[in-house]
Amino acid sequence: MKIPPVKGTRDFYPQEMAVRNWIIDGWKRVSLRNGFEEYDGPIFEYLDMYRIKSGDEIVEQLFSFKDRGDRNLALRPEITPTLARMANQKINTLPLPIKWFSVPRLFRAERPQKGRLREFFQWNIDIIGIEGPLADAEVIFCALDYLRGIGLTPDDIEVRMSSRKLLASVLEKIGVAEKRLEVLYPVLDKKEKVPAGEFKQMLSQKVADGKIAEKIVEFMGIKAVSDIKNIIEPDDKVNAAIDRIVVLFDWLKRMGVVEYCQFDPGIVRGLAYYTDSVYEIYDKRGELRAIGGGGRYDDLLKQFGGPAIPATGFGMGDCVLGVMLEERGLLKPAPAELDYFIACVELEQTQQDAVKIAAELRTRGYSAEFGYKSASLSRQLKQASAKNAKKCIILGDEFKNNELVVKDMVTSKQKRIKLDAFFAELGTLSTAENAESAEK
Repeated sequence: MKIPPVKGTRDFYPQEMAVRNWIIDGWKRVSLRNGFEEYDGPIFEYLDMYRIKSGDEIVEQLFSFKDRGDRNLALRPEITPTLARMANQKINTLPLPIKWFSVPRLFRAERPQKGRLREFFQWNIDIIGIEGPLADAEVIFCALDYLRGIGLTPDDIEVRMSSRKLLASVLEKIGVAEKRLEVLYPVLDKKEKVPAGEFKQMLSQKVADGKIAEKIVEFMGIKAVSDIKNIIEPDDKVNAAIDRIVVLFDWLKRMGVVEYCQFDPGIVRGLAYYTDSVYEIYDKRGELRAIGGGGRYDDLLKQFGGPAIPATGFGMGDCVLGVMLEERGLLKPAPAELDYFIACVELEQTQQDAVKIAAELRTRGYSAEFGYKSASLSRQLKQASAKNAKKCIILGDEFKNNELVVKDMVTSKQKRIKLDAFFAELGTLSTAENAESAEK
């Protein structure tokens, strides 16, 4: 009986693994050049940790289980709670600001669909300890630094940005009681995800006053911060929130990425822990869910038993990103390359020598392979081409005199050289050169 993979998970054959590595290596490379350090944590945590952040309803959205000690645990659906726990454990010794990134494997008990699976990888970057909009701008810039680097332009994607503080202050000005805000946020977060009529119906169930509901819809439809005055008369709280988002846009302009960014008060982010700036990155064609998103969560470390320290960050999953890049023809993982393939004209006579030469090449830092079965030279050369070998070492009659034939697989030029001279000329790759070779 053939056993299929569990629904919502993926098998990574070498071709798929190359794509996965291309995406993740890009995330890591961009994170490091933007000054972020890598971290990771356990693949499962105490279930209560996720309840603190998201409430009891989170239990239905993740994979939970009891261990042998009858403790309630869960496979991590996200890494931000782990980050908060780790930061709190050493908050008095960690230098601030904390600029960390991670690429965890995550699990969510969701219905699989296009761009959404039960198991996936997610790029997370966070800055802890900086209160002002510059930290938010740096996080957004880092995301865009990666996305534009792989060929996505302002015609392809946009960062839709808003502010929880702005939303809260405007809603209160419109007439929504402060205690009703947390109940209302998850509904407002559905605005771009459901048809307009369905959204209005959902809103009417939470806001009985029709005029207030109309004002909310009107506010969430504006496209510029300056249009807020057409909805309400701004007070000090509204103006303070406006000033902050204006400063954020100013930083993004200085960083050269503001053309990707659009003010959109319809961006709410459903999770309750966001405190100020929020944003989501979208495919402009509108065919996919958000590529990524994030915002400021200044109270989260305190909720996890630590001090009140400002924090901001974002996450980007590999599933939606992979679908979009494939549809745009932008998935460009480099094919695996081999430095040397060793072909044996007479396998029985030279295989031991081929193995010895391959081992020496590998010891010196070069990648090398050889054939396991007897085959014609032309077939072995095809094997070398299939493996993207740069050069092919041919062990033929010449090897009786300790000579190799080295064939350049790109130019087809070949030369004879003594084995000792070959290795003397070759030398040994340094660690740095090896890393550079792998990068290429």
